Amino acid sequence: MTDTTLLTNHFLIAMPGLQDPNFSRTVTYVCEHSEEGAMGIVINRPMEIQLGEILAQLDIEPEVSNVSNAPVYLGGPVQTDRGFVIHDGHFNFDSTLSVTDQIHVTTSRDVLEAIAKGQGPANRLIALGYAGWGSGQLEQEMIANAWLSGPADAQILFSTPSPHRWQSAAQLLGVDLNLLSGQAGHA
Repeated sequence: MTDTTLLTNHFLIAMPGLQDPNFSRTVTYVCEHSEEGAMGIVINRPMEIQLGEILAQLDIEPEVSNVSNAPVYLGGPVQTDRGFVIHDGHFNFDSTLSVTDQIHVTTSRDVLEAIAKGQGPANRLIALGYAGWGSGQLEQEMIANAWLSGPADAQILFSTPSPHRWQSAAQLLGVDLNLLSGQAGHA
């Protein structure tokens, strides 16, 4: 793995001192990181809408009962009208980025159609919008102690209740966020 892909398939865990309202107390799944920048999806900010509302807007009729009440997350402040589905499994959707052999991000309508039919990925997180960083921007934020980072974990991504994801992601690194100061310091 090269330095330019180091944070792909990692969690960015907002440090307690990060005051940006878009990212305070968030966990962001980094889908792509290169010299050109980074793209990620916030995984612990459920919105007040559910998947059924999005399916209705797209004229997709759910064929299984448990689909409509699935949460939809605010994936970040960029393109909040665009949908992203982080999922596992091997499916042939029209527009899918394979982050790893096990984790994929799909942006095409066909993933929602499959989910509505009960044929889509069982482990999934649906978000509107994403977080983006220009060339070198994320690296500068890391130097400024805005983020902790560590390898992503599918259990946290798909199964941990969203209010617990921030602490759980930090605990993977052995960090208790309650014990950290909101002030950054450099020696």
